[in-house]
Amino acid sequence: MRYSSIPKNLFIGNRRRFSSRMKSSSLAIFHSNDTMPTNADGVMPFKQNSDMFYLSGIDQEETVLVLFPDAKNEKHRELLFIRETNDHIAIWEGQKLSKEEASKRSGIETIYWTSQLDSILPQLIFECEHIYLNSNEHGRADRVVQTRDDRYVHSFKQQYPLHRLERSAPILSELRTIKSVYEIDLMQQACQITEKAFRRVLDFVEPGIWEFEIEAEILHEFLIHRSRGPAYASIIASGANACVLHYTTNNKKCQEGEVILMDFGAEYANYASDLTRCIPVSGTFSKRQRNVYQAVHRILKKASELLVPGNSFEEYNREVAAMVEKELVELKLLSKSDIKKQDKRAPLYRKYFMHGVSHYLGLDVHDVGSKHQLFQEGMVLTVEPGIYIPEEGLGIRLENDFLITKSKPLDLMRDIPLDSEEIEELMQAGKKKR
Repeated sequence: MRYSSIPKNLFIGNRRRFSSRMKSSSLAIFHSNDTMPTNADGVMPFKQNSDMFYLSGIDQEETVLVLFPDAKNEKHRELLFIRETNDHIAIWEGQKLSKEEASKRSGIETIYWTSQLDSILPQLIFECEHIYLNSNEHGRADRVVQTRDDRYVHSFKQQYPLHRLERSAPILSELRTIKSVYEIDLMQQACQITEKAFRRVLDFVEPGIWEFEIEAEILHEFLIHRSRGPAYASIIASGANACVLHYTTNNKKCQEGEVILMDFGAEYANYASDLTRCIPVSGTFSKRQRNVYQAVHRILKKASELLVPGNSFEEYNREVAAMVEKELVELKLLSKSDIKKQDKRAPLYRKYFMHGVSHYLGLDVHDVGSKHQLFQEGMVLTVEPGIYIPEEGLGIRLENDFLITKSKPLDLMRDIPLDSEEIEELMQAGKKKR
């Protein structure tokens, strides 16, 4: 692994909280993600299942975690099955975790090889009444590709048709929304790496560079600071491309007079950061660009102040919508009379701001969690308002990551330049270095 070691207490505590939510006489089974193929004999870089990592800290394929709090044999209350290394694997892929290393990372004492799973697990299954199986129940999940968890659910039902199945996902969704001090530290490190990348870009951008060249600078900074890479596909969108919300082709030359919208974030130890900034290609905003930028900046600042315990997504989104309408009127994109006559089911501001304001952030960039939950201390959410004006070839979105605390929200990206004047000053200083 590239990242520094994580205290095993994080994973011990996560398992303890999950186990406390299980029904009596029940067992839970979790699988690592598949290693996904490309073409011929190629494979994609391995990405661990977020729930597996949350509960075990093991960042390796062919891993199975079994939790059985009521097992008669104490050694079987937590079991971890890991891939065994042989000479062939050691030569072609490198050494895998030893049992001692897996125990040190996870805090689990009973470690077996994955090849032993089929001989050990049945006797435990027949000892319990309920079986918790895992699945991806994220509201925006693409379920086209069958996962290892999906296959296991199907085979389990055939092999053990009389056992009562339970869902792990609702428990994990609730637990994972509240971040521990260890998780907050890892997310803060991801944000600090992202800051370094943004400052690097400010020194680099000038008319005539390509969007993918900016992306390369960002990736360079990520990798040299122990990040595996982007937490999601980076968006580097100059000019009218900024009005395409999920623009990731990043293949246009940046022209003088344009604004570049950059949405990127480093992953660190599987935890995500999520930043959006807009900068002028020439180093100076036009009057119109600055006015739109400052409008979005005001919305971000006011919206973040609403991230307090007890508030709801419904009330939060309603108040932010009112802020957006006010700014659009000031920018002469909407009129007060039109707003009064609008169909409330299709508000006019959606023409210029068509996505959500916030989402959960954690092991996944769009982390698990219900929009029906009230805000609680320990949640981490993005705040990302935007105004997109295709007819002007201008899109402005600004985004920071916030931790909800007892008092006021803590901006995990507080050290990353956001003020338009500061960005211009830093870019002008970068020009002098060149």
